[in-house]
Amino acid sequence: MINYLPPLSLYIHIPWCLKKCDYCDFNVHKYQKKIDQNNYIKHVILDLRNNLPLILNRNIKTVFIGGGSPGLIKIEIIKKLIKKIKEILKIKNKIEITIEINPNKKEIYKINQFVKAGINRISIGIQTFNKKNMVLIGRNQELKNIMRSVKIVKSTNCKNFNIDIIYGLPNQTIEEAIYDIKKAIKLKPDHISWYQLTVEKNTILYYKKPILPNENVLYKITKLGNKILKNNGFYQYEISSYAKKNKKCKHNLNYWRFGDYLGIGCGAHSKITQSNNKILRIIKNKRPIDFIKGKYINKKYEILKKDKIIEYFMNYFRIYEKVSIKKFSKYTNIKEQDILPKIQKAIKHGYITKNKNNLNTTKKGKLFLNDLLEIFI
Repeated sequence: MINYLPPLSLYIHIPWCLKKCDYCDFNVHKYQKKIDQNNYIKHVILDLRNNLPLILNRNIKTVFIGGGSPGLIKIEIIKKLIKKIKEILKIKNKIEITIEINPNKKEIYKINQFVKAGINRISIGIQTFNKKNMVLIGRNQELKNIMRSVKIVKSTNCKNFNIDIIYGLPNQTIEEAIYDIKKAIKLKPDHISWYQLTVEKNTILYYKKPILPNENVLYKITKLGNKILKNNGFYQYEISSYAKKNKKCKHNLNYWRFGDYLGIGCGAHSKITQSNNKILRIIKNKRPIDFIKGKYINKKYEILKKDKIIEYFMNYFRIYEKVSIKKFSKYTNIKEQDILPKIQKAIKHGYITKNKNNLNTTKKGKLFLNDLLEIFI
């Protein structure tokens, strides 16, 4: 029997957007007025109840309602969802509950009601303030709605407010990228997620074959942007995440620390540690039409030993924390000696250092993260 279970988070997936952005490879479907939101949320709640035997009455540490665009769901339905989650699970009133929104007319005027319903962290997907770049990546937002969304969030009792920004956009200059990050800082969020664009194969952008900034430009953007963020009080605690004091995203940290998570809704993923030391991966059906017929599960399997190793380090090496080898053994049920050759090889390449029972990623290791991870595959 296992004597140590990792923290458990809950993720709820809302699979609709007004428009799928050209770079997006998430499980997103076009929003239509005829969609029966009540019916979908009814099945989300049923899906949650069906998963209760897997989580062994454990406490939920964080809740994240993502998508898609959860802000498209009617406020009374979101209220019902949050109420049901609190009834079904062990949820304390002060835990972090996040919702993602996009800055459009249909979503921003619900912000105040979201906060009243119990949501205490709001993440706004802005991506860029440059109209030309918005068009290049298929965003259909207006600057005036971006500013309105921020103003409304700041007028509420929301405890943590995040802005998403992407850099490395097609033909983007250093000046344009830095303008975006400076503009984001000027809005005074508590947290900024600053991602480098990656062009995935199953996206519209991939087929457009865009010209992206070269490595030298990306390096200069990253170096200058990091300096600006630091000088403005944003602490980098993960490769793409910057927070003011005590404003880290607890939900995402749980992913990166190899915590457990229960994924509910279309296409959601779960990683659940069982009392027999097995770790289960559950993937839900991506198609809403299947999900609302009660066909919730697409795949369910045990995570293999080799996959536990790469998943653990793939996530943990992203954050700026010591990696506890003892914690690795507790979470994965794998002994240190089984990964010692990999550790020694990574040390030899200068990617990590080892101090007693902890591993530390070096600057070189963070810079060549993919090469570091190759060692642990």
